Amino acid sequence: MLENAEEIAALQLLLDRSHAGATNHLRNIVHAGRTLTAEDLAALLTGMKVLSFATVTARGEPRISALDGHFLHATWTFSTSGTAAKARHLESRPAVSVAHIDGEELGVFSHGRAERMHPSDDDWKETLEHWTNHYDSSPLSWGEDVRMYRLRPHWMVGYASDRLEVLSRRGVTP
Repeated sequence: MLENAEEIAALQLLLDRSHAGATNHLRNIVHAGRTLTAEDLAALLTGMKVLSFATVTARGEPRISALDGHFLHATWTFSTSGTAAKARHLESRPAVSVAHIDGEELGVFSHGRAERMHPSDDDWKETLEHWTNHYDSSPLSWGEDVRMYRLRPHWMVGYASDRLEVLSRRGVTP
């Protein structure tokens, strides 16, 4: 868990605002007892998580793929090759939807903008070190044009089928 108190507070505000503005349908599913907090997400989303990642083509057609996501400083980081279709989509249309779904018991759903990371970014070194430690190799060594991104979410909800049971089973103290 790399999140500081300020990042947790900002994430909680985003989660609360997103939930409050959600449809009745979503609030009927993600309700008290099923809503994950910012602290819950920071504790649960450690290590690599498979993300369903949606972009949009130039013709406005949705495209979904899977990629490795790492939740760092209260947002997703991810990478892809510059030769991937999603990289081309992100260059022109950085709006994305991201979901991490773990069976029927846990889901985190986000909408926002993918922002390409650069060595001049404040969190570049820490992000790259995290990824390198996880994979035992730098993601930048995986190809000629590996690109690192972070999600700047404007909407996010976290769901657990039974929050307290999921947290307990995964060793997280609420």
